[in-house]
Amino acid sequence: MQWMGLNEIREKYLEFFEGKGHLRLPSFPLIPKDDNSLLLINSGMAPMKKYFTGEVTPPRKRVTTCQKCIRTGDIENVGITDRHGTFFEMLGNFSFGDYFKHEATAWAWEFCTKVMEMPVDKLWVTIYQDDDEAFDIWTKEVGVAADHIVRLGKEDNFWEHGPGPCGPCSEIYFDRGPEHGCGKPTCGVGCDCDRYVEFWNVVFSQFDCDGHGGYPPMEHPNIDTGMGLERLACVMQNVDNLFLVDTVQNIIKKVCEIAGTEYGKNKKNDVSIRVITDHVRSVTFMIADGIMPSNNGRGYVLRRLLRRAARHGRLLGIERSFLTEVAETVIHESCGAYPELSEKKEMIMKVISVEEESFSKTIDQGTALLNDIIKNNKGTVISGEDAFKLSDTYGFPIDLTKEIAGENGMTVDEESCRKLMQEQRQTARAARKNAGAESWAGESDLLKGVPETEFLGYKEKTAQAKVLAIVAGGSRVESADAGDEIGLVLDCTTFYGESGGQVGDTGVINADDAVLDVNDTTKNHAKNYIHHCTVQAGTIRVGDSVSVQPNWERREAIMRNHTAAHLLQAALRKVLGTHVEQAGQLVSEQHVRFDFTHFAALAAEELQKVEKMVNDIILSAVPVEMREMPIEEAKKLGAMALFGEKYGKVVRVVSAGDFSKEFCGGTHVDNTAKLGLFKILSETSAAAGVRRIEAVTGYGVYNLLNDSLNTIDQTAAVLKLNNTADLTAHAEQLMAQLKQAESELEKVNAKMAGQQVEQLMASAKQAGSVRVCTAKLNGADAAALRTMCDKVRDSAPDMVAVFAGVNGAKANIAVAVGKDALTNGAHAGKIAKAVAQFAGGNGGGKPDFAMAGAKDLTKLDSALNAACGVVEELVK
Repeated sequence: MQWMGLNEIREKYLEFFEGKGHLRLPSFPLIPKDDNSLLLINSGMAPMKKYFTGEVTPPRKRVTTCQKCIRTGDIENVGITDRHGTFFEMLGNFSFGDYFKHEATAWAWEFCTKVMEMPVDKLWVTIYQDDDEAFDIWTKEVGVAADHIVRLGKEDNFWEHGPGPCGPCSEIYFDRGPEHGCGKPTCGVGCDCDRYVEFWNVVFSQFDCDGHGGYPPMEHPNIDTGMGLERLACVMQNVDNLFLVDTVQNIIKKVCEIAGTEYGKNKKNDVSIRVITDHVRSVTFMIADGIMPSNNGRGYVLRRLLRRAARHGRLLGIERSFLTEVAETVIHESCGAYPELSEKKEMIMKVISVEEESFSKTIDQGTALLNDIIKNNKGTVISGEDAFKLSDTYGFPIDLTKEIAGENGMTVDEESCRKLMQEQRQTARAARKNAGAESWAGESDLLKGVPETEFLGYKEKTAQAKVLAIVAGGSRVESADAGDEIGLVLDCTTFYGESGGQVGDTGVINADDAVLDVNDTTKNHAKNYIHHCTVQAGTIRVGDSVSVQPNWERREAIMRNHTAAHLLQAALRKVLGTHVEQAGQLVSEQHVRFDFTHFAALAAEELQKVEKMVNDIILSAVPVEMREMPIEEAKKLGAMALFGEKYGKVVRVVSAGDFSKEFCGGTHVDNTAKLGLFKILSETSAAAGVRRIEAVTGYGVYNLLNDSLNTIDQTAAVLKLNNTADLTAHAEQLMAQLKQAESELEKVNAKMAGQQVEQLMASAKQAGSVRVCTAKLNGADAAALRTMCDKVRDSAPDMVAVFAGVNGAKANIAVAVGKDALTNGAHAGKIAKAVAQFAGGNGGGKPDFAMAGAKDLTKLDSALNAACGVVEELVK
């Protein structure tokens, strides 16, 4: 058995099964498609569940893949143990109703012994305890010695996850030798020690579990296999764990280079090195598949992994941003098998850089909050509640809390903190309860067996079609009458089904005996276009011939906005950089809403440049071409793919000259001139690292122009102007006059306030070593109160002013403390808070000036009367 690199092993496996008639598919994205039961793809078979259930027809009955996977259930153990990691690759060969046990076992053995050249005496096979058929095949056909086959129970060797396909399985183990064992007499296959390594699981899906204890046999059994690539690499490279595999070691070396340390010399440092290595592998692949940092869902998983990696960098003494350097090594090691890493490199670097910089500020904020907790703590233990809040709310790691607490001679109530964390995990698990069972349940497919709908809407406006199915009230029906709300499936249609951000068509369907209004159009995974209709008259029946007529005026508006979305993305990439990727869009007849990856608000100049660039292309009347072509040809043309989307071998490319080329299944105008004009309405934040632009075209611009002109005319009329051209100058003149009037009013108010302040100061009361003047002032706003307080503070150093301004049902309290009064112990913030509390309010501020709010105006007088007592307590 020769040493073999991980990348070489992957290729040998895929080549081997291609030679056995399997279609090699690229890894599916980590974002599950049309599967709400999973947050992230966590196994080789997960993205192919619908192939196994029969909901979707596979591209071929034999398929092989190397699937990138993320599992975060044991994230706290990553780095602490040699076994735990969040990212891994899963090799798999699959049969969808084609070959079964005979071929699957023979090929597995052939790959292990002939291709990998593993010694036969080192290999062991497990089978389900009652699977005599598998035992006979392994021994009599494959030739495995009977004493190297172990029967195990249902828990170990029967694959089942709720209702759906299930069955016994065989696992293949490699014996690493007694020197890796536990030394117990009972040590053998299945022992928890490191001697016997299970690396391949072959599942014989031959039963269809009904969820109630019944296991009827499947008419067409399946094969589902899974082999951890890193585990196989450990065997082939004779190393103890995934962190010693060649490609992972190269990442570890990069981390050590940055940290100025050496792996294997310090246990504590090794934990941090492993965490960084594993987590950066995960986040690099996640970002490449379109996952962006956020505070929930898979975006939170990404953020958490990034922050853990950044924090462990600090534990290694790395004070600067460094994760992008590690990510570059990850890309270098894996881009041969996963070209999306190279294609999205700029984006990956940008996301990691921004997020790491953000967390750097979080660390500083958390440290400040922790210092306050330590300062105000009367004992020597930081409560579990405080530690949990720092971790959960502010992202401040518990380990760092313990470290800083220790430096201050304090400890953390870890047990209480752990309980709170456990409660949080249990809540999260409850939300995912029975996800395994639900993952097989799939969606209720009332249209199973209905042929896919032929879409004619790229070229035709109307069409003659046949009714294939009617759905009403959650069931398939044969007919529907006037007033019924139904879903109608036809053999062909020109109605576009909502997808890719483009809304579904509306319109009319006519039959000989019925008229239907189409309120929306959607499509399912089986490519059935579902027309959501109201039967306006007559009766519609399965088998009827109908004519379909989308609302073409509405469709044309949608097409203008969809083409505008393509032009907008191209312009954004040219103005802002190629890190810009579509992160979502909504194309309707009213407007286009386009979300894209970018990390700062666009400047006015950038927006103007983008808008002009799009309008230049529109006014140049560039033809828009839509062509189907092999995906590799499309990539050579430079066509952009949707971030994280999965495409087939043949794709549809929409091109506007050389300006824009995108993969797209939507409908578009045939010339950019048909957009008329393009106008950006707004640019806002949609999420962390994602910006949103809303814009209009065609009649949207026309209506916007009319509305704006009407507003201008109405404004001119209010200002009694005959010529709108004078509007700006007149508005500027009015503003100047208003500003002058406000200035004069301020002077008058200041003079009146000064006179009023003098009267109030004359009536001040003595409170210990200082004087206190109070007043309730009706109509005085916060600015007026501040002005009066400033006058008292500046003219009477020994005085405290407490003024309350009443405006309707609200009251503000302002407090100012003179220089001498401040020296004697008066504190504006404390006075404002105490006085406000007498009136049901609260507030505070600086020692020399503070403000507060009062809720109960009936108690405001008594609150002001209490001010002297409050001040007297402070200056004792």
